[in-house]
Amino acid sequence: MRLGLIFLGMMLASPALAAEGFDGKGLSLWWALPFAGLLLCIATGPVLYHRTWEHHYGKITALWALLIIAPLVLFKGAGVALEAVLHTMLLEYMSFIILLFALFTVAGGILVTGNLRGTPAVNTGILAIGTVLASVVGTTGASMILIRPIIRANDDRRHNVHVVIFFIFLVSNIGGSLTPLGDPPLFLGFLRGVDFFWTTSHMFGEFLLMSIALLVIFYIWDTILHAKDDKLPPLPDKTPDRDIKLYGTSNFALLGAIIVMILISASWKPGVKFHFPGGYIELQNLVRDIALILIALISLKMTPRQVRAGNEFSWGPILEVAKLFAGIFICMIPVLAMLKAGKAGAFAPLVALVSNPDGSPNNVAYFWLTGVLSSFLDNAPTYLVFFELAGGDPKVLMTQGALTLAAISCGAVFMGANSYIGNAPNFMVYAIAKDMGVKMPSFFGYMVWSVAILIPLFVVVTLVFFR
Repeated sequence: MRLGLIFLGMMLASPALAAEGFDGKGLSLWWALPFAGLLLCIATGPVLYHRTWEHHYGKITALWALLIIAPLVLFKGAGVALEAVLHTMLLEYMSFIILLFALFTVAGGILVTGNLRGTPAVNTGILAIGTVLASVVGTTGASMILIRPIIRANDDRRHNVHVVIFFIFLVSNIGGSLTPLGDPPLFLGFLRGVDFFWTTSHMFGEFLLMSIALLVIFYIWDTILHAKDDKLPPLPDKTPDRDIKLYGTSNFALLGAIIVMILISASWKPGVKFHFPGGYIELQNLVRDIALILIALISLKMTPRQVRAGNEFSWGPILEVAKLFAGIFICMIPVLAMLKAGKAGAFAPLVALVSNPDGSPNNVAYFWLTGVLSSFLDNAPTYLVFFELAGGDPKVLMTQGALTLAAISCGAVFMGANSYIGNAPNFMVYAIAKDMGVKMPSFFGYMVWSVAILIPLFVVVTLVFFR
């Protein structure tokens, strides 16, 4: 759960503005090392050195952040450093943690109990529902609500690993394609100025192709394996069939209220600004953040404790996210400044890779480079990197650059499914499944599944939409 929320949290930033206090043209690649180092620690820590990471992740994060702040003060001056850090922490970081807090709190108050028989039709239905739900409550929210019910439905089957694998593909990743609430990079784009429903209209075809293809493949595969299970002596059912019951339903209304507040903040522009060193907060965003806090508090008050206990709800993941992303946003400041410099900056070779000889964007390269990096580094900061490489102007990218923005968005959202560390809830689902007795594959074992199933589909998406 924690790693999932860590990656979900990337959704809420527009940190390029924080880098405006100095010119990225004069920065060397050394400035990017803390950012790369911190992302590498987040990616490998929970897998390779779990205990050390669990006890010291806050200290490790603070060290990486210090490796940015100290050089900023020494080489760019205390004023520039103060403005950049204040902009990042007071504007972007606070918006990030408030929305994440609201979504996590409200989704954590929805509990599904009972048990169904895990037939191919039932499993495919749950996956389809979760795929749609992910764009409403986020991939982490949908995963948290549905992973235990689908595991319980299949806990008397010998072949059930594939159910969790496809759950990660669909519910934890591809299902979040249609709204900014669905997946971290899309919300990041929304806060950069991309319209709320732009993703719905411009990614629907890609979403539909991937979702239908995966659901069909799953149904056929599950039917074959279910038939094999029926020929073997039955296993004891740990959770006998019971009627499905839904608790905490008032939280669905609160999720709707979150969406409404986000839409209001995007359309209501009173022109009132509250200035601070390094930037300003607009009234509509302040009202949105206060409303989100109130919605979360209402959820806490309205939801019975036993409902949250049924979801194993705790504040640990939020605390971990708060520490890690404070460091991430700070470490991204010089990286985004260099990207903003374009061909005159240290990332000029990367710019060349995503550009055709005539200077036009290479959308195939945008899709695959964004996707490959999203598979291992995390999709939200990767999205932001290529968003900046594509020009960083949301009005341009939503119109004449729409295909490029769609390629970046699809690469980030879809290919986060390629590994356990690629997107928000992947590792969370893996941990829950293992705890519930599913014999999940190792890190590289999972990638055998993803490469064999997802990569051919990504090739089809490339040929259909981005050539």
